[in-house]
Amino acid sequence: MGITEAIALSMGVAWASGINLYAAVVVLGFMGSTGHMVLPPELQFLTNPLVLGAAGIMYCIEFFADKIPGVDSGWDAIHTFVRIPAGAMLAAGGMAEISPAAELAGLLLGGGLAAATHAAKTGSRVIINSSPEPVSNWTASLGEDAAVFAGLWSALTYPWAFLVLLLLFIVFMVWLLPRIWQGIRWMFYRLARLFGRTMKEPRLASSEHTKNPEIHD
Repeated sequence: MGITEAIALSMGVAWASGINLYAAVVVLGFMGSTGHMVLPPELQFLTNPLVLGAAGIMYCIEFFADKIPGVDSGWDAIHTFVRIPAGAMLAAGGMAEISPAAELAGLLLGGGLAAATHAAKTGSRVIINSSPEPVSNWTASLGEDAAVFAGLWSALTYPWAFLVLLLLFIVFMVWLLPRIWQGIRWMFYRLARLFGRTMKEPRLASSEHTKNPEIHD
């Protein structure tokens, strides 16, 4: 496996782990066990039937939990302690063949990338759950699953294209995460007012105050 392929695999599995760790493990383990790809030695354990079976069971559980409003946010909160370290470990395994320094770089970058995608998913679900209908949850969940499968496929088959798309995704994340956090703060502020609780009003950019003066009503 060349350096480009290793980087794409490492960052691809870290990115996917932040969204759906179990789907990422199933995809890599299945492709490795069926001979569709040669996994690095440090990731060969993903082809073990015990690992594949456990990941498959957890994926099935997450498939349904991820589509129930409220339950999905609780599931995401718990998996903060699972997705991020697992994404970092898998990313390090993908880079281990290159050098020890590359393995450490994969660990650091993979952990950060997994944390960013996990934060984006968790935050967007909190905002989506403010809507009483479940259709938006189903749509978001299915879209995330499809993105994981498509993203890993492109990382394994078209590494250069994936890395370009990943760079664009990171730029989008830098723009998106502050807005997700702002949306979460406003949602909790509105809920607090609804139940008669006092809470400090979130501060918005001056341009938003100008465009939307009625937002304080």
